[in-house]
Amino acid sequence: MLHKWLTSCRISACVAGLYKLDFIYLMHFCQTLSLWQFWKEDNTIIVIPAAVKVTPPSDVLYDFCKLKTLSPKEVLEEHHLLESIAWPETPPVPSPLFLNKTSDPAHSTFTILPRREGGQWHIGDKLEVMVKINDFQGQPKKSGGDVLFARLHNPTLGAGVAGHVTDHLNGSYSAVFSLLWEGSAEVEVTLVHPSEAVTELRRLTREQPDRMRFVSQFRSGSVTETTTCHICLNETQQPVCNYTDLRTGEPWFCYKPKKLSCDARILHLRAGYKAVTAMEKLFQRGVNMKVSIPASGPASVTVLPQMKSKAYSVESGPSGYYYNGMWQAVGGPAVHQFNTPSAIIQCLKGKVVHLYGDSTIRQWFEYFNTLPDLKEFNLHSETKVGPFMALDYADNIMMTYRVHGPPLHFTKVPTSELRYIANELDNMIGGRNTVVVFGIWAHFTSFPVEVYIQRLQSIRRAVVQLLSRAPDTLVVIRTGNPRESNLNGVLITSDWYALQQEKVLRATFRGLNVQLVDAWEMVLSHHLPHEIHPKPPIIKNMINVLLSYICPQKGG
Repeated sequence: MLHKWLTSCRISACVAGLYKLDFIYLMHFCQTLSLWQFWKEDNTIIVIPAAVKVTPPSDVLYDFCKLKTLSPKEVLEEHHLLESIAWPETPPVPSPLFLNKTSDPAHSTFTILPRREGGQWHIGDKLEVMVKINDFQGQPKKSGGDVLFARLHNPTLGAGVAGHVTDHLNGSYSAVFSLLWEGSAEVEVTLVHPSEAVTELRRLTREQPDRMRFVSQFRSGSVTETTTCHICLNETQQPVCNYTDLRTGEPWFCYKPKKLSCDARILHLRAGYKAVTAMEKLFQRGVNMKVSIPASGPASVTVLPQMKSKAYSVESGPSGYYYNGMWQAVGGPAVHQFNTPSAIIQCLKGKVVHLYGDSTIRQWFEYFNTLPDLKEFNLHSETKVGPFMALDYADNIMMTYRVHGPPLHFTKVPTSELRYIANELDNMIGGRNTVVVFGIWAHFTSFPVEVYIQRLQSIRRAVVQLLSRAPDTLVVIRTGNPRESNLNGVLITSDWYALQQEKVLRATFRGLNVQLVDAWEMVLSHHLPHEIHPKPPIIKNMINVLLSYICPQKGG
């Protein structure tokens, strides 16, 4: 009951402040509970939430983060999502740290298991690999929680497919692959992080969710000030400006400048990373971070044509695979090749395409912007930030790109351009000639996953409403993808963080009439190095998947 009263107080106080309602009684009530403080300057009411959690976090401790208030239904869904991505218990990290008892890829092995039916391998079979993780002393690990990637590939054929990894919680793992091409298929298993590193990553999010730094610039006349901003602001005596979005409830706060009002905010800027203390030995390239695990026997198999008597099942398999360097869908709409500018323009003819998200979505706009007939209209926007627009008058094509709302770790973004995807969708008419594409993940990796869940919930609500009023609208979602790893960045952007988000994204939009571009598997399956901005061959394949949704071929 107390929690309900506290939540009600938070909502009412916020509304009273933002809408200039009669707040005297609410202020008295909330101050009695020691929850809120109020200032009134230049007709602006500044609200400082105290360190009381709105939504109970899964890992406790980041109690200075001001998460949005959820409905009972959203709370239940968040709980189920957190349960669905629950990672196995990982061992504590002693101090001082010695690597002796931690997972060592060089002492670990994988073994290809025999075909269950016996005999030779055929297209359509499932290849299973057993992975045994040992420590630096060569002793078997007794618990799970390591982060593993698995890939089956044939460089000569330009073929590759991601494997599905299962943690048996005892130091052993299974990786299962669908055999999808004829010829050689070589197994590759990579230790992304030892389980002890996951313990550290969990601790960092629990104790330092504000390690990615943001600031805002305020200006009025000749006076300019800069203050720190975040969802997770440590409580101080300094007043706070509340920039929570009125429609979505997405929270964002900045310390109030000393001389200027909250209304004087003009720029949102990234400010690098806070100094983070971590067990660096657990994050060493070439030692225990993204290092291949050797095979204990043969590392490849020879695959024969599919047996006529056996039906091929795609249940619980990959979303697709590469063959001849081209992405082929498995169990979904066929992917067609749009190899010429004219083929792309023909597909986009008469379409309005709206792209929303981070720089991995901006990559797609930049790809389309190379088309000779699609001309960018100069909106005099910030470089790499946007908004951007490209037009083809002859073929009646319009394409736009806009960044998502904070958190946003871009160099400099005018506050007038900070738009939440849900609000943009709410303002959209939609229809059969409208294509909505969004990808939102890369700027959330350092935050508690609850922040990401709540952002996706607000976007999903807007998607549901858009499809309700304009069911012919095509909505396409780009997932996150594995990226490069180094000590400076991994404590903020680890693939383990991105993997949690990728699972949440799929679960959140499952069952809706939306399409996915599986960037996760498309990067994981490819021979090129993992990068936050995938190389052009991968981007071209992603664009082919997108265009195949826009222009499906009959019978495809």
